[in-house]
Amino acid sequence: MKRTLLGVVVVAILAMAPASTLSAQGIRWGVNAGVLMPMGDYNTADKPGWIVAAGATNWLPGGMLGIRGDLSYGQTKHDSAGGSTKIVGGMASLVYGLGSSSASMRPFVTGGVGVYNVKVDVTGLGSGSETKVGFGVGGGVMIKAGTGGMRIVIATRFTSIGTSGFSTTFLPITVGLTFGK
Repeated sequence: MKRTLLGVVVVAILAMAPASTLSAQGIRWGVNAGVLMPMGDYNTADKPGWIVAAGATNWLPGGMLGIRGDLSYGQTKHDSAGGSTKIVGGMASLVYGLGSSSASMRPFVTGGVGVYNVKVDVTGLGSGSETKVGFGVGGGVMIKAGTGGMRIVIATRFTSIGTSGFSTTFLPITVGLTFGK
C-alpha cells in the first residue's frame, strides 16, 4: 500500500509540474494509459487488464538518444478464481528516436531495467506480494499534436519481472500525451 501511495504522489507531482519549467530543463514528460496484456504463465491465470503510467525523458544533445524514467500501476483480474494481480513499479530506460525530433511522426525504440512489486490476491485464500527486478524492451511512435510541444504517444514494451516460480510477463499497449522539449 505504501508503494502504491508513493507512486500516486509521484504521478500527481509530475502531472502538476508546469510544462515550461520542465521544458526549460530539456525534459519531455507525460502520462499514458492503456491495456495490460498478460503473457506466458501470467496469461493462463489472468485476463487482460489496465495500466496507467507517468514518465519523463531527458533527450541528450543531438536529440537521438534519451534517458527515461517511468512509474506505472496496472491491474488484471484472475480468469477462474476471484481476485486480482496488481503491479506497481518503475523503470529506467534508454530511448532511441528514429528520424528528426521535428518530424510530425517519430518512431522510437526503448529498453531498460526496473523494480516492480507484484501482488496477487485470491478470494478466500489471501494474498502475497514480492518486489523483484524486471526488464523491458519496446517501441512506439510520437505524433505532433498542434503547434506547441505536445505529442500523442502510442507505445508498447514487453516487460518481464523475475517473480518466484515463473516470470510475470506482460505487454502494455498505451496511448498518452507528452509535453516539453
